[in-house]
Amino acid sequence: MSLKYYCRMCGTCCHEVPGDYVKRIPIYPDEADRLIEIAKEHNIKFQIIEDLVFPDIKNEKILIITYRIRLDNKNQGCPFYNKQSGCTVHDSKPLACQAYPLALKRIDAFNFEISIDPLCNFVISNYDELKDLDIERLKEVFKDEYPKAERFYQKNKKLIFKIRKLEALKKIEIPRQISLEEFNVYLQQWEREDLSI
Repeated sequence: MSLKYYCRMCGTCCHEVPGDYVKRIPIYPDEADRLIEIAKEHNIKFQIIEDLVFPDIKNEKILIITYRIRLDNKNQGCPFYNKQSGCTVHDSKPLACQAYPLALKRIDAFNFEISIDPLCNFVISNYDELKDLDIERLKEVFKDEYPKAERFYQKNKKLIFKIRKLEALKKIEIPRQISLEEFNVYLQQWEREDLSI
């Protein structure tokens, strides 16, 4: 099989999906800062929302691992997407976008795995060939994207390791069980702190 991924520039990855599914385009704090500056320079309305966060009950702070791009605008998509040319920030796009259609699938708050986004039109068109790929074939089909997905995965692992290390050093305390009500109170009342490596 000589299948190789190529982007069809359809914009599926850049737009909200109709229905109950919520699309995540996760971005790290440094990526958010860079995209905010680009948006200001080009007078683009760009909004983000907190994505992966941990409440630190010792310091009463919300630790932010990632944000996500808000897609609930009039175009229901990333404000940097252009119908004619695709991504307008191609050289500065986040790791999640560089790795697409490979994505990090959240298993739980501390664990992720690399998966293929089933909503990508290339994936849909080639589903029969892609559904049972082993890791070596995955690396071949997604030759350019896999190393970026690996970087994305490693960055997440390092950030989770940083949280665990801070916990071990007793500098922070992340509860293992928390009610939704408690978490919502923390979200409303506590300061934010971006976590980076």
